[in-house]
Amino acid sequence: MQVAIGNLIQIITLTEAGINIDIPEPFATLEENARIKSKTIHELCGMDCFSEDTGLEVIALNGEPGVLSARYAGEHKNHHDNIDKLLRKMKGIRDRRARFRTVLSLIWKNSEYTFEGICEGIIATETKGDGGFGYDPVFIPTGSKLTFAEMDLQQKNTFSHRKKAADRLVLFLQTSIHQTS
Repeated sequence: MQVAIGNLIQIITLTEAGINIDIPEPFATLEENARIKSKTIHELCGMDCFSEDTGLEVIALNGEPGVLSARYAGEHKNHHDNIDKLLRKMKGIRDRRARFRTVLSLIWKNSEYTFEGICEGIIATETKGDGGFGYDPVFIPTGSKLTFAEMDLQQKNTFSHRKKAADRLVLFLQTSIHQTS
């Protein structure tokens, strides 16, 4: 992201900002969880910041796992257990449509902005591939025959929900920086 916005903004990690806490995600929507994280970070460090929340939303499961994607099979956040639970719940279901959705929350000059990225696809009937993380071994994006876990990073980025949201954030920052400089 730093390359895309140039060197007019310095991006630092939470650790570099002196923040070493696990920020709770107590809300029922990705938007609310992303917002509480950016607000918490902003309050702790007083700097412009952004955060995100991402979830897998399966149509036949009424949007599950959604905001509980990382904890779908329990608080231990084990992606193998999460995938096993998802595949068990999807057993025998023909409508396998799903989407990954990312919401980025940016606090910029004391105002908040949100950016969304969506990747439509389907849930495979079994895991395939070794790459990626989370639900990547069972998610096949629309327009591909491969799961995210079978793709290299460049291939995955042609579909990525996170990249789509980040591209919108970068465009906003580029526009904002050029308007004030």
